Amino acid sequence: MRKNTQLDDTLCVIPPETPLEGFASLAVPVYRASTIVFPNAAAYRNRAARAPDGYTYGLSGTPTSRTLERQLSALHNAEWAIMVPSGQAAISATMLALLRSGDHLLVADNVYPPVKQFTRILADLGIKTEFFDPTQMADLEARLQPGRTKLVWVESPGSTSMEVCDIPGISRLTKSADALLGCDNTWATGLLCKPLELGVDVVAEALTKYVGGHSDLLLGAIIVQDRELYGRIRGTLGCLGVGVSPDECSLALRGLQTMGLRLRHVGEVSEELAHRLAQSCKHAVLHPSLSESPGHMLWARDFKGSSGVFSVRLERIPAEAIDRALDELKTFVIGASWGGTRSIVAPMVIANDRHVMRSSETITYLRISIGLENIDHLWADLQRLMGVVGT
Repeated sequence: MRKNTQLDDTLCVIPPETPLEGFASLAVPVYRASTIVFPNAAAYRNRAARAPDGYTYGLSGTPTSRTLERQLSALHNAEWAIMVPSGQAAISATMLALLRSGDHLLVADNVYPPVKQFTRILADLGIKTEFFDPTQMADLEARLQPGRTKLVWVESPGSTSMEVCDIPGISRLTKSADALLGCDNTWATGLLCKPLELGVDVVAEALTKYVGGHSDLLLGAIIVQDRELYGRIRGTLGCLGVGVSPDECSLALRGLQTMGLRLRHVGEVSEELAHRLAQSCKHAVLHPSLSESPGHMLWARDFKGSSGVFSVRLERIPAEAIDRALDELKTFVIGASWGGTRSIVAPMVIANDRHVMRSSETITYLRISIGLENIDHLWADLQRLMGVVGT
């Protein structure tokens, strides 16, 4: 009786091998692992030789995350992608990997505000940051310090204010100073813009948005073409102990399957609604597809279409009136983030986040993310909103 119990204990721990022959699923399996088992002692001793791509420990990835990395790489015509816990992590990890004490960093003034907050941590590490106007090439050229500027970071369209910058032109200036160029490409995804083909060295994306597509996951990606950059960033993440959940990667893989359809739909609806608003209200509508929107010609040259995010700039409208209008929305919801199935609007005052590009505390941006609801319902909401804040 005792011997049988001991045998059962082991049988409980070690599952039998199950043949996969004849089993073909369309779903990517969710591989969960912390420990990676090696075939023999010599393989374990030589595990460092598997870096940076091989499996050595769950923190560095599983077949689930590697599948997502390969799929995103293919969308960007890139060689490598690295999964990280969020879009912000993609940017901060890249900066930590590529910058050293004494280096100079240039950041576009219209980037996602937490990127600017992260530069305070970089300052403690001896890295100096300057902000520049990405719509003025002369401003960038004046601030570049050849030999000292190591990284230039842009986001196009710009966060909230939606300016499209000249990425190939910025790349030429950056390379002339022997610096790297990084770009946040979350608005477009690899379907609408491939920044690596425009001269960018490192692309960051928040997969939380359009790749996930359902407002229920946090994930980011770093996408590169150069193996040396890939090794540096992957190595830094390993030292920081940063990894991702295969469950999150599985949700992202599922979201990718419908992203093309979703992005085409929200792009068409956002363009239609932006054009209606531009014709019917007195406020500035900021959508790259509009000829009067900043950087429209650059968008037409470098992008394949629109995503679902755009803004309306309200000037000298009291916050109370804006809040009252937002509280009357029937279809839109109010919240942070974007890129999911629900349409979202967020009131943004960005004056305190700007250093060289002018804004004012009397200006509120309504950042609008179009989802999958009926366009007539969305338009009725926007008409109601504009009726309150003044058409």
